[in-house]
Amino acid sequence: MQSPTDNRALATLCILTGIGLASAQDAVVKYMSSGYPAYETLLFRCIGSVPVVGFLLWKEGRGWSIGTPLWPRVLLRGLILAAAYLSFVLAIAAMPIANGVAIYFTMPFFVAGMAGPMLGERVRLHRWMAIVAGFVGVLIMVRPGVGVFEPAALLALMSAFGYATGQMLGRPLSQNVAPIIIATWQNIVYAALAIAILILFNTVDFGSFEHPSLVFLSRPWVWPGPFDAALLLGHGVLAGFAMLLFINAYKLAETNFVAPFEYSAMIWAVSFGLVLFGDFPDIYTWAGAAIVIVAGILMILRDRQLDRSLG
Repeated sequence: MQSPTDNRALATLCILTGIGLASAQDAVVKYMSSGYPAYETLLFRCIGSVPVVGFLLWKEGRGWSIGTPLWPRVLLRGLILAAAYLSFVLAIAAMPIANGVAIYFTMPFFVAGMAGPMLGERVRLHRWMAIVAGFVGVLIMVRPGVGVFEPAALLALMSAFGYATGQMLGRPLSQNVAPIIIATWQNIVYAALAIAILILFNTVDFGSFEHPSLVFLSRPWVWPGPFDAALLLGHGVLAGFAMLLFINAYKLAETNFVAPFEYSAMIWAVSFGLVLFGDFPDIYTWAGAAIVIVAGILMILRDRQLDRSLG
C-alpha cells in the first residue's frame, strides 16, 4: 500500500536513471575486458566509488565509522555479492551484454524460491509458476546441448543466484544495519577480492587460457593510459551513483512498484551492445528474455495484488 510519504514519480526517475548508469558501467567493463584483467576493473570500480560512499557516510553523520555488531553477516553477504558480480562481468566478457542481463533477470525467481527455506515465507502458487516459466525462458536463451551453447551463460545464472542469496541475507540485515554501512562493507569486500585475485594470478603461473571469461580473469595487470584510467575510475563513479539512486528509489516508493522498472536494463543492454559492440540478440534470446521478463513482472504484480487484499 502506498504511504503518504511516497513519491512515485521521483522513485521512477531514480530507478530508471540508476539502471541507465549501472548499464553504462557494464558496457565499460565489457569494453575493458579485451585488454585489462577483471580484477583490475573491479579494483578501479571500488576506488571510483569511494567519493560517493564517503559522501553518503558524511551526509548521515557517520564519518568513516562503519562498525556494526552484525559484521559477520554483513561480511558474508559482501563475499556472496562480490562473487556474483565477478561472475556477471566474466559472463559478459564472453557473450553479448543483453544475453547476460536477460539471464540475470532470473534473480527474482531465485528470491521467490528461497523465501520459504531462508525467511520462512510461504511460496505462493503463482510464484512457482513464474519460477518454472522463467527457467523455461533461460533454456530457450542458452539452448544447452546444441552447438551454439555458451558456457559463460552458466556464469550469468550463477550471478543471478548469488545476487538472490545476497538479497535474502540483506532483508533482515537492513532492519538493523543502515544501508550505507552495508554498501560500504560491500565495496571493501569487492576491493579485497580484487586484490586477492591480483596477487594470485600475478604470482602463480596457471598457464594460458582460451575462453574469453578465463582470459579476462587471469590476464596480468596492465597499467592504463590516461583515457583508460579515466574510464576505469569513471565506471566506479557510475556504480556509486547507481547505488545511491537505487537506495533512494526504494525509499521513495514500495518495492512492488519500483522493481518492475529494473527490467528497463534490457533496453540499455541491447542499445549499448548494438552501438558499441555490434551485438544484436537473436530470436532465441528475444523469445527467452520476453518469457523471463513477463513472468517476473506478472509475479511482482500478483504479489502486489495479494498484499493489498490482505492489507
